[in-house]
Amino acid sequence: MEDSLRLQSFDQLPSAAQFASQIESRNVPAVFVGCVKGWKAVSKWNPSNGGLGYLEERVGSFMVEAMLSQTAPVFYGDLRSHERVPLPFSTFIGFCKWHRQNVGNSCSINSNSLGHQLGESDTEQGCSTFVDAAPKQIYLAQIPIINAENEEIVQLETLQEDIQLPAILEEKNLSSINLWMNIAQARSSAHYDPHHNLLCIVTGRKQVVLWPPSASPMLYPMPIYGEASNH
Repeated sequence: MEDSLRLQSFDQLPSAAQFASQIESRNVPAVFVGCVKGWKAVSKWNPSNGGLGYLEERVGSFMVEAMLSQTAPVFYGDLRSHERVPLPFSTFIGFCKWHRQNVGNSCSINSNSLGHQLGESDTEQGCSTFVDAAPKQIYLAQIPIINAENEEIVQLETLQEDIQLPAILEEKNLSSINLWMNIAQARSSAHYDPHHNLLCIVTGRKQVVLWPPSASPMLYPMPIYGEASNH
């Protein structure tokens, strides 16, 4: 049983045929090292290499839906612990820049320091909700770059030019491509997704904790009816 669940790691991407027959068919997670190293996004989006300015220039003040959590750094998939609020992408980038400049300082964020840095135009666009919030409370989760089922909800289509479809997915029909972006360390509550995922780390790092289906009786499912039914 343990051998059948053991995670595989690959230093080179297999072909689409090998992926389908030898990896996907096992229905066990796998790690592909260097899967995105050829992406333009790897160099262009890196905050240490001017990536925040690049993203701001590409997307500008286009509206995105941010998650504002009162339980940060843990973000629960439940409306009782967070709210989704629209704000200009450039405003979120402003929070990112502020955090990078002030990380490690003991000072707390306030409306004067942040409002001055973001500019009056941002707060005039309905972003006053965020002015008194700490940067770590704001998180971009599942912002659509592509969505095959509902093109109207796509918010960051312009960023599609910076990424490439990995060879292992060439014969697959993609449901969506989404962006996750956060300012500080954060955690999501345990959950499962309706689709298989290929998680690509462009910059930063992410730890994923997985449970096999056999562990379900030892977990704590949310009510089946409601926003958090997959948590």
